[in-house]
Amino acid sequence: MFNFTQTHASWQPILRNALMQVDPHYIETLTKNPNWLPGFTKMFNAFSLPLEKTRYILFGESPYPRAASANGYAFWDNAVHDLWSNTGLSKKVNRATSLRNMIKMLMVAQKLLSNNNTSQQAIAQVNKFPLVQTIEQLFDNFMSNGFLLLNASLALGADLSVPQHAKKWLPFIKYLLEYLSQNKEDITLILFGNIAKIIQSMPQSKLFSQLVAEHPYNISFITNQKILQFFEPFQLLTYK
Repeated sequence: MFNFTQTHASWQPILRNALMQVDPHYIETLTKNPNWLPGFTKMFNAFSLPLEKTRYILFGESPYPRAASANGYAFWDNAVHDLWSNTGLSKKVNRATSLRNMIKMLMVAQKLLSNNNTSQQAIAQVNKFPLVQTIEQLFDNFMSNGFLLLNASLALGADLSVPQHAKKWLPFIKYLLEYLSQNKEDITLILFGNIAKIIQSMPQSKLFSQLVAEHPYNISFITNQKILQFFEPFQLLTYK
């Protein structure tokens, strides 16, 4: 039932063992109820990034609640294409709060905006020619810099609440961190919002460097100095 087509071969044995830690009755629930996101064909897409190239795990909380948006990558809204418009950010980006604030943060980090003016008017004045133009290009930049974009809960829907799903995936995340702590300790965990409290409570997370901050949904995320300093060297908005 699990589709590993988009999953890099280096992750496949790890994922198969991690899935053995998940409650089989929960897996059966997903099998019998097709109305959940992002579905078996997309749920492991984040692991398309080879293990050897993974330097950071950027944890999201759960898939987007819309079929057009959920694609198996944390923070990547698949319903968005263009990032910019003549008036600043595109309409779809401007409506997606977390994505909007993340892009504004990256603009401040690259000195494209000042931290006291991230308005649409200010964004409209920025020269976009050297920048990524689409969300696909933006997240390609994330992944080419070693960011694995993983939701802590890999499923949403199936008549279960978000907390119910999240609880079921905890053994999967614990196994994943346990394996990496023994085989690839040079990974940094990037933890935003409430998910940070859960991941930090796991003993398996203690051996990793961690970057912890508020969720990008919060406007304070845009000017968080710790976040700005971390992301500045990557120049993720520059087209490469």
